[in-house]
Amino acid sequence: MQNLFNFILRYHFLILFILLETLSITFIVNTNSEKEKVLLSSANQISGYFYSHFNFVAEYFSLVEMNEMLSKENAQYRNSFVSAYKANIVMKKEVIDEEYQQQYYYISARVINNSINRQHNYITLDKGKKAGIEVGMAVVTGDGIVGVVRDVSENYASVISLLNTKLGVSVKLKKNGYFGSATWSGNDYTSLLVKEIPNHVPIMIGDSIITSGFSTIFPEGILLGTINKFNQEQGSNFYNISIKLSTNFKTLSYVYVIGDLLKKERLELESVEE
Repeated sequence: MQNLFNFILRYHFLILFILLETLSITFIVNTNSEKEKVLLSSANQISGYFYSHFNFVAEYFSLVEMNEMLSKENAQYRNSFVSAYKANIVMKKEVIDEEYQQQYYYISARVINNSINRQHNYITLDKGKKAGIEVGMAVVTGDGIVGVVRDVSENYASVISLLNTKLGVSVKLKKNGYFGSATWSGNDYTSLLVKEIPNHVPIMIGDSIITSGFSTIFPEGILLGTINKFNQEQGSNFYNISIKLSTNFKTLSYVYVIGDLLKKERLELESVEE
């Protein structure tokens, strides 16, 4: 109570002024209808202004809250997309015939990293051990060879690209079966070098080069490319052959990883022969 008295004493002139102004306005309004209308109109304008801005602020914070809610709902919705999940389905091509034994199966995978401008290029796939991929498996596309699986984790695989000077592939001429080896020169990502084809063998530009099937990695008959130029090396009995690759490494997207069901048996047999 003492504080109230102190407040009144301190501001009594201001309080008295406000009371007198209020009484004056009241007398003027009550005795003059026109002034009353003007005053009420001004009051309505002022209150309308504050109300509209108050509503704007309220709506703004409401929109912020609504946007946050929609964002959460959108995230939940996207989590239901197939693209949000990692597929680990092993697609195996089956041979339904008792006279034949299935040897190869194919696992589809997507390329998620790729390089073509180094001496030793590698490719990363979005499938790994969970999908059945193992070290040493062949990687191909519908157009030709891509590389060989180097390392695998649970969900990913690293592939030695055909565009890697350390990788050699056993190949042969499709038209006559003469075999040699193919390696990358480290320069042009569209071509490969083939050596050890005897220079007495008739060859032509446009001849197809395919896998020989001599290794336990690539099945026989997969296309590498076609001859685009060749010459006879001086003092040698073999050709220097350049082939145009059938696989476009600039546009790699999806590949097939090839598993060999009979690989273990063959390797065990060949190890005994050695």
